[in-house]
Amino acid sequence: MNPQLKFFLVAMVTVSVISDSMLIPFYPQFFAAAFSITAPQHIGLYLSASCFVVMLAFPLWAAAAKHMPVLRLLIYTQFAAGVLSILCYESGSLPEFWFVSLLMMVFKASYLLIYPFVMSLEHKDKHGGTIGLLSVIVHLGAIAGAGIGGFALDLFEPRLIFLLMSVGDFLQMLVCAFLLGKDKTDAEASPEAPQYTAEQAAEVLTGSLVYKLGLVMLLFYFSVYLIRPFFSRYWEAVSAWNGGIVTGLVFAIPGAIALLALCINKNMRSSKHGIVSAALLGMFGLLLQASGQQAIVLLGRCLFGWALFQATVRLDLLLFEVSTPASYAADFSKIYFFQSLGALIASYTAGSLVAAQGLQMPFIAGALGLVLTAFLYALLFKAAPKPMNAVMETS
Repeated sequence: MNPQLKFFLVAMVTVSVISDSMLIPFYPQFFAAAFSITAPQHIGLYLSASCFVVMLAFPLWAAAAKHMPVLRLLIYTQFAAGVLSILCYESGSLPEFWFVSLLMMVFKASYLLIYPFVMSLEHKDKHGGTIGLLSVIVHLGAIAGAGIGGFALDLFEPRLIFLLMSVGDFLQMLVCAFLLGKDKTDAEASPEAPQYTAEQAAEVLTGSLVYKLGLVMLLFYFSVYLIRPFFSRYWEAVSAWNGGIVTGLVFAIPGAIALLALCINKNMRSSKHGIVSAALLGMFGLLLQASGQQAIVLLGRCLFGWALFQATVRLDLLLFEVSTPASYAADFSKIYFFQSLGALIASYTAGSLVAAQGLQMPFIAGALGLVLTAFLYALLFKAAPKPMNAVMETS
């Protein structure tokens, strides 16, 4: 891939993750300050609705990308997202905020096209490193986003965050316009890729591997997302260091651990080893966080961050091993549907768990979910899937 193009695409991912992460740890505080709503069920319902909207919208953008170049499509969608972010800032009532913010999510979902677009331009030998890089960007973006969000909540009116989010959307739009203008690479056309016959594609997807992987992803994302909606409230309850900025940084500790993991595992190429052990390590990390002791919670965040990076990179790499470049966007949209469904169920379930059992219960339920994830993966992938390049070598 052209290094300059890759740099700008990775920069777009960074900007989008930062802008979208600013409110994630602080939705309970935001709704309390902006609309005087403190019910955990309402927070869970809103996060579930957000996940549901993105889950439905992204496959539509993936289908649209078959008829329009990705970068050109993103110019329009990110402009719309930026305008709607400004309208979220100006929303005067709760129903109006729900409508405008969920419509904003529809257009924001389009930036997910960057991921399969980058992978389609990258050689398969570099997929592991690229997936690891993008995973770290997601985690580090969460650090920056949570820090900015905490800072904004401490010093300014909560709605201001939506203006900051609009800046990120407009920046992405300008980067896309810049890349199309330079036209250093053939961004308008699909990258060159090996041609596969229907029989070869069918061989790779024998046993519905993409859908089996989707089931594993659903359970995995349900387990890890259970702790997100109310982690800031939990930390404030167990720690004396509970200002907005500190809470945001503690929330984003896995990002720092992911950077360390990328440095150690920068040549990761195999997806078949380590998923079960990573899921079980994540279980221990969640149980430590449920301890209620400040130091042990921090240790649990570190273990959880390491496990989360190892598992997500290997699961994503597994997807691109069983797919083809021409199908990356379509298959990624299927997997993302399962990921979002897991996050959606987790967001709603978290509110109910907290209301019924307290702030520690999402950690315990998430740990159980990761044990089940390890068992399901072992059951469905007893034999490693045969990657497309191996199929080509034997055909």
